[in-house]
Amino acid sequence: MAGAAYFAFGASRAGATVLFEHLPWTPNAGHPPAAATAGPWLFFTGDEGRTVEALADRIIPPDPETPGGKESGCAVFLDRQLAGPYGRQDGLYVRPPFLKGARNQGRQSEKGPAQDYREGLAALDKACRTQLGSKAFVELSDAEKDRVLNELESREFKLEGIDGKAFFEQIVKDVQTGFFADPIYGGNRDMVAWKMIGYPGARYNYLDWVNRHNEKFPLPPVSITGRAEWTRR
Repeated sequence: MAGAAYFAFGASRAGATVLFEHLPWTPNAGHPPAAATAGPWLFFTGDEGRTVEALADRIIPPDPETPGGKESGCAVFLDRQLAGPYGRQDGLYVRPPFLKGARNQGRQSEKGPAQDYREGLAALDKACRTQLGSKAFVELSDAEKDRVLNELESREFKLEGIDGKAFFEQIVKDVQTGFFADPIYGGNRDMVAWKMIGYPGARYNYLDWVNRHNEKFPLPPVSITGRAEWTRR
């Protein structure tokens, strides 16, 4: 208790207390989320996974300095989310009767994200094959993919039985979430998004930087699980 108290009182002063030999916490002593693991798709079929990767790479295109949505793991993030509580709608009311929600209540669906994605991806490929020379979305050129996405947003490109604009908005939001989320969830591989925007991640504290505005933080970002080059003793 004395050590803990010393740290707490020390941290309240103008300068941060310097700790030697050990940290006042044990790594993963709480209940961190289970890390997404590499491997095959857990929710998507192979065709669905390739389509989502293609979508992610047009929503967040690669450039010379930062990988795009595919290489940064956005599709993996979304696959793991749809295979887990998000896709199952854990914690949400899922029994009828269902009423149409007001606009200010956000997007609502009795089907849930997993079924929405399954139906939306199938409808997207069907529409592409029908309207664009029998090609699936993943087979289109980048310019054609961008045209499809722009026309989904403007409601010009129609999906059979699906609200194309709502599907477009949902996948944009989910890809962006995967790009900027902690890497423990499968996206933001190697913390590429955090490096791009200069976000320091889940560092222990920022006491030395509380009053230092508009200065670039000099240390690399840290995930919930630390950094790959760190070793535990």
